Amino acid sequence: MLNLNSIMIGSSQPKILSTFYEKVFGKNPDMVDGDWSGWQIGSAFFSIGGHSQIKGKAKEPQRIIVNLETKEVQKEFERIKKLGANVIKEPYEMGGAWIATFADPDGNYFQLMSPWKD
Repeated sequence: MLNLNSIMIGSSQPKILSTFYEKVFGKNPDMVDGDWSGWQIGSAFFSIGGHSQIKGKAKEPQRIIVNLETKEVQKEFERIKKLGANVIKEPYEMGGAWIATFADPDGNYFQLMSPWKD
C-alpha cells in the first residue's frame, strides 16, 4: 500500500506563493531553505519552491487540485477569501459534503472540503 508523503508545487514566484500559503495555513513554514518552504499539514508535507521550467500561471489549474479538509468550510472560505484568494466556486454541497474552490497566486486550484463520511 502506498502512502501519500508530500505535495510539491513548483513556481516562478515561490516567495509570493509561500507567503500566500503561510496565511492560508495560519502558521509559519516548518521548513525554509532558500526559495523552498514547506509545511506539515496533517499526514502530508506541502512544499513550494522555484522551478526553472515553470513560467507564469497554471495553464490547466483544474488538472490537479489540492483538497484541504475542514469541518468549517463556510468559515474557512470567508477567511481565505479575505486573504485575496481568487474564488473559483463558492461553497456548495455535493453528496453530503461541502466544497469550495479557490485559485492561489499562480492560478493553481485548491479546495476546502468537509470530512468524508463512511
